[in-house]
Amino acid sequence: MEIGKVPNELLEEIVFKNITHKREEVLVRASIGEDTAIMDLGEDLCVLSTDPITGATKELGALAIHISCNDIATRGAEPIGVLLTVLCPEGTTEEELNTVMADAGRAAESVNVEIIGGHTEVTDGVNRIILSTTVIGRMKRQKLKAYDEISMDDNVVMTKWIGLEGTHILAGELEESLRDKMSQADIDEAKSLGKYLSVVKEGMIGGKLGVKYMHDITEGGIHGAIWETGKAIGKGILLEGDRLPIKDITKKVCDALDVDVKKLISSGSMIMVSDKEKTSELIKTLENEGILATVIGRVIDSGIFEVSHGKTTEISSPGSDELYRALGF
Repeated sequence: MEIGKVPNELLEEIVFKNITHKREEVLVRASIGEDTAIMDLGEDLCVLSTDPITGATKELGALAIHISCNDIATRGAEPIGVLLTVLCPEGTTEEELNTVMADAGRAAESVNVEIIGGHTEVTDGVNRIILSTTVIGRMKRQKLKAYDEISMDDNVVMTKWIGLEGTHILAGELEESLRDKMSQADIDEAKSLGKYLSVVKEGMIGGKLGVKYMHDITEGGIHGAIWETGKAIGKGILLEGDRLPIKDITKKVCDALDVDVKKLISSGSMIMVSDKEKTSELIKTLENEGILATVIGRVIDSGIFEVSHGKTTEISSPGSDELYRALGF
């Protein structure tokens, strides 16, 4: 198998196939395109998600907090607590561990979530620091939406810009290589995109406005996220590739490293499926909070396609993220 997230086909054939025992408290369980599990524990619903950070070595603590909290936000839920597992290779210094935890602490404060526990260990089972976070959130029962409410011609809205996380990581990990291809000011700008990685605010807004489905754009980039969206909602998606918002600095980094930005990890951006009649209100509300929002496609009957420069092509199941190829994994 390739480096990166296990392909969706193998998730279904191997991973999900072996999850056979079910409990009635579980309302939303493991499946393609689902960022969270949801359990019925009483008056409120408990929303959970877990994720590792494996492709980066810089600003690990902040990445770990934001990535898992983003998953909770796809349900319009409020993240409450984080369990943080830190696995350090032999030779890790106290200073390095302190840097990771300081980054995590600042990120947790920025999204109002508490690090409530976890595990910290030095092990010969890893060759660099690996973090894994499990986030616990809560939401009101009435916010739980059934995807059968999604209908033809509902709009697909995206927040911010594609390639944010990938640009941030690549600039940090490959800074020396990029110095031959762009200015230090450009590199610093690319690294600064880490400030955009949280989608908690847009998730809460989407939840309040009754958005029908949300999915953060992670491994596989916008193409992977659109494919997973169609799989999750049981309908087709037509992506308008010419409308995808992208920062100039992301274009520069991707061109310099020969990276396909549409297949580059893009945490910091959220896909929202919105009722056509309510999309203007959604976009206006997001933009009033300083969050760019763009209609990038619509729901269709079946199939996952992109139309770009007048040509329509099918979007296939995502493979290994462009990030890993660029990093030489």
